[in-house]
Amino acid sequence: MTQPILRCLLPIFLAFLACACQNSPSRPVPPSADNGGPRAWFDGEYDNHEQVVLAAPAVLPHTRIAITPLSRPGWYSWTVAMSADAEFSATWAMRSVKSVNGNIQLTPYRALVETPKLGADFDPAQWVALDACALNGAATAAGLKVKADLATCMILIPGIGANAALLPLEIEHDGEWLRVRFYADQARGPDARIEARRLRWFTGWAAVNGAGANARIESNDWHMNRGIRIDNEGGRAPLTWRDGKASGYTLLLERMTYRDGSVPVLKLSVIEDASGRSVVYAWANPEATRIGINLGWVQVGLEAESSATAR
Repeated sequence: MTQPILRCLLPIFLAFLACACQNSPSRPVPPSADNGGPRAWFDGEYDNHEQVVLAAPAVLPHTRIAITPLSRPGWYSWTVAMSADAEFSATWAMRSVKSVNGNIQLTPYRALVETPKLGADFDPAQWVALDACALNGAATAAGLKVKADLATCMILIPGIGANAALLPLEIEHDGEWLRVRFYADQARGPDARIEARRLRWFTGWAAVNGAGANARIESNDWHMNRGIRIDNEGGRAPLTWRDGKASGYTLLLERMTYRDGSVPVLKLSVIEDASGRSVVYAWANPEATRIGINLGWVQVGLEAESSATAR
């Protein structure tokens, strides 16, 4: 039986480590602090939910990437969470530098302390540059496309440790898409990469009748679920009774594509927890700002957050 991908990573990494040179390369001169790039133009959260669904029954790791601007110009954090049978995560600091000819270099940094400061308290002294794994390329009309030199980067891998699995080797940002080839993706083939899409967040409410699917029209035993917040890339929100106990149903919101990739939709489903099946669903176009369901015994109303609120 084929083992889950993440379970196979350790022996593969050990093989890489055994072959890698143990001597660190000479470090290139750090880029000038005056040449730091602007605030990251592709910050946000990305998820490869649809890629995982379409890959079934093959096992593809579910991956979520959160990119957050830091307090220093040209710096931002990358937090990557990858899971198959277990979750593995890593956080990198990334520095963006644009050269005079318009080329872009993204240099990853690994933390020197267990809990480095991020956000407004970000301190570059708590991080060390992985210069040999810097990604180089250029900006495009919709984003960027950069790539690291694998042969050079592999020399640093022994010193990075297990987190090297989530080190980006190639990054392509194109509109709402973020396509990344991580070090771990080498185990899946020469062209394997994560294809993640930027999250949109929705907030709203849901009401479930206490009598369930057999509720009569005169039943007023409604259990309200207010303050729901859910993302559109496989986001789930369990529905509860008024005492907080599980109702046995969960909302699922997801971007999906039908008819051989020609019909993209935003799909809202009510899932029966016991069976995992969808008992009702509604479709809208992917850019919809509102979506809802009214099945009599269950009612849902969701509205998209503004971009400023979501970030």
